[in-house]
Amino acid sequence: MDSVELSTVVYVPPAEAYDFLVDFPGYADYSKHLTRVERHGEGGPGTEYDIHLSWWKLNYVVRSEVTDFEPHERIGWRITKDLHAHGEWLVEEVPDEAPPDRETASRVHLVIEFDADSASSDMLDLPRLVSLDWVIDKVKPLVLKEAERVVARIVEDLEGQRRDVELTLHESPDTV
Repeated sequence: MDSVELSTVVYVPPAEAYDFLVDFPGYADYSKHLTRVERHGEGGPGTEYDIHLSWWKLNYVVRSEVTDFEPHERIGWRITKDLHAHGEWLVEEVPDEAPPDRETASRVHLVIEFDADSASSDMLDLPRLVSLDWVIDKVKPLVLKEAERVVARIVEDLEGQRRDVELTLHESPDTV
């Protein structure tokens, strides 16, 4: 299994950051490649989401499921079709990272563990002469750029103003 962990600091209490993360269908408003999210369930464990993605000539629907959660701290999830992946959103209070004009801050982490070998070209309707390896090579830098754009837009909505946002990529001993 490979893993990736990204985090950023938002200048709101953990409960506010967590409540935002629970509203997963709203994520489609922040990404140009995420066209819509359909929720099947009430949002708690067992709730499934169809995540509609579009890039280049490709359209794909990822199905994910909330596996468990601890209110205001953690949301566990897994991908249920085509790719072996799971992860969690973590929220922790980091008051020392709040600027002088803010009362508190929270660090939001996205942790993803995945088996890259579980992906196959059968999961995508690829144009002739286009390989899955070519698509993966093109998508890798796009994912980080898109993550930065999405995080900046989310932080702006949470905090009520635009600012430069630092997205931290944490190295995992499993991927080094």
